[in-house]
Amino acid sequence: MTENLAAAPAALRINDKAPGFAARSTAGEVSLSSYRGRWLLFFSHPADFTSVCTSEFIALARAHESFSKLNCDLLGLSVDSLYAHVAWLRDIERSFGVKVAFPLIEDSAMVIAKAYGMLDNSADSSATVRATYVIDPKGVIRAIVWYPMNVGRSVGELLRLVEALQTSEREGALAPEGWTHGDALLEPAAASMEDACKPYEGQSWYYRERRG
Repeated sequence: MTENLAAAPAALRINDKAPGFAARSTAGEVSLSSYRGRWLLFFSHPADFTSVCTSEFIALARAHESFSKLNCDLLGLSVDSLYAHVAWLRDIERSFGVKVAFPLIEDSAMVIAKAYGMLDNSADSSATVRATYVIDPKGVIRAIVWYPMNVGRSVGELLRLVEALQTSEREGALAPEGWTHGDALLEPAAASMEDACKPYEGQSWYYRERRG
């Protein structure tokens, strides 16, 4: 079911290599390696057929195309069985008219969740898991976001996060607070006294908006 998980660290950090895996999902068997070359939003949820998780899946399904435009795939995970996943996603479509087209992984043994630090190694339940990892096309973790089980994630913020990461990397600049598409980026701060003392046309050496 898994590959390279034994060597995974107890707690993953930004810029770590994402642990590889292969598992059953609602779209057939999936593996992390199959997402190479694309960004991936990999997230876990506490349980199927729960209210907050349902609200998240409805929002993620509706935003699926927006993520796709950013060359970013969605991949969910919980410890529920594959059959529970299928039943839940079918009921979401029947009850809310929303089709969840992205895969949802079965992780009944909690192997993947523990490898990603979504669960403590001594945990026997996934009830507190609501974790999100943004993984880049090279398989490197670029962002980690955690929410408690009683508060749902902001899908709009996750979209903003993915686009900000991509834009910052592409432009060699920084994304300031609340940055959205079309906003000004920031230049990296001067890293030497010589650079800090240069004239910056009314801007601070440590806070410079990119112009032009």
